[in-house]
Amino acid sequence: MFDYDLLVIGAGSGGLAAAERAATYGARVAIAERSKPGGACVNYGCIPEKLLDYAASFNRLERVATSYGWQECRREFDWSRFVSAEVQHIQHLNELHRQHLQDAGVQLIHGHAHFLDAHTVQIDQHSVTAERMLIAVGAKPSKPDIPGIEHTMTWHELYYLPEQPKTVAVIGGDPIGVKIAGSLKALGSEVTQVIAEERLLSELDAELSLQIQERLLKMGVQILPKATVSQIEKDGSELCLTLSKSAESKSAESKSAESKSAKSGSEESRSVKSLKLDSVLVDATRQPNLSGLNLKSVGVQRTELGAIWVDERSCTTQPHIFAIGDCTERIPLTPSAIAQGRIFSDTEFGGKPRTVQLDWVPMSLSSHPEAATVGMSETQARETFGDAVVCYRTQFQPLLYCLTGWNEKTFMKVIVNQQDSERVLGIHVVGDGAVDMIQSLAVALKLGLTKPDLDTAIGIHPSSAEELFSI
Repeated sequence: MFDYDLLVIGAGSGGLAAAERAATYGARVAIAERSKPGGACVNYGCIPEKLLDYAASFNRLERVATSYGWQECRREFDWSRFVSAEVQHIQHLNELHRQHLQDAGVQLIHGHAHFLDAHTVQIDQHSVTAERMLIAVGAKPSKPDIPGIEHTMTWHELYYLPEQPKTVAVIGGDPIGVKIAGSLKALGSEVTQVIAEERLLSELDAELSLQIQERLLKMGVQILPKATVSQIEKDGSELCLTLSKSAESKSAESKSAESKSAKSGSEESRSVKSLKLDSVLVDATRQPNLSGLNLKSVGVQRTELGAIWVDERSCTTQPHIFAIGDCTERIPLTPSAIAQGRIFSDTEFGGKPRTVQLDWVPMSLSSHPEAATVGMSETQARETFGDAVVCYRTQFQPLLYCLTGWNEKTFMKVIVNQQDSERVLGIHVVGDGAVDMIQSLAVALKLGLTKPDLDTAIGIHPSSAEELFSI
């Protein structure tokens, strides 16, 4: 007889979703967590990141307000007050998750877990047995192996700093780094972003990425493309970064988009050899958080990239052990992990077998400006469908900014397969309201949205969303 029907290792978004759903089916469930419930999303990622974005957005909104007749008033951002409020809210969320587990009848066990065998896990000083095990430990930030890297921080530490960085370098051009760079700049920090690629967000649609990059440049973020940091030295209260040039690699789409855009990273920025700043944040590729689990001894195999191998049922190479979320090679997004967790429990405990479908997953970027995307990039579409792909684009000034005198534009791009009933393959939006627009459109794309569907839809006026129907 096992202690539990299910033991979940990791109380992040996916693990919590799986544990609570399994408990609704009458399963005896425990969840092991060595830190605070909520995982990276609540404690270091999505939530504090979005709160920082909100804080940064008020500066812009106040400038808009003056164009509508509100009197100007001098305000200063208080970083320590923000951090205090943010930490308090995160602690509130931690308690909510504990309460939800308790209400669901799930046992929360604090401590570091590692496998003794396929049905037994050691959690600190005592062992626990379960019929099924679910690994949901997520991923953790990594840092490149360069001299002086110990002087840098990751996004795990950023939101708990006692003071706002006055000058900061962000190493990396993935979504996390882009979001942080824009928010910190809007809050008054001087920000330099060092990226090895030609452009930010190199995995996303090139035009979407360049729209964001150009606007960050306009905000005053210094972007150094095709550059890597080879050394970091501490000089009193400052950090000195030595830069070197990285290899160039561009897709055809990227080259085409860049030729139409303003130069992303001026010639002056390309010639920078060193930097002096008071903080450096590293946004490197995250690594599955698997150290100390003792996976090899229980027959759980890993992929070439170091993640846990799983099949369509989230089952590992050990029949009683499953894995979900960022410790596998699936889409590393919180909603993806939640969906995987619930589907696992529906299948294994609810008698409702399903497999994870991760097509048409939308992605938000709380960047400055806001952006969101769903479906294929132009490069992906052309690689799959070739000359059948047609792209529709528009740029326009949202009504909100019509009194400001700003040259503020919203960008929209719709990618279509004209040989398949004009099926929409991807939609990409940069501008206010992008996230809410894309969330709704993701459902439509999954159901087979076509360009004629967009053309014949009736929009809400006046709104930015209606522009999609006349693109």
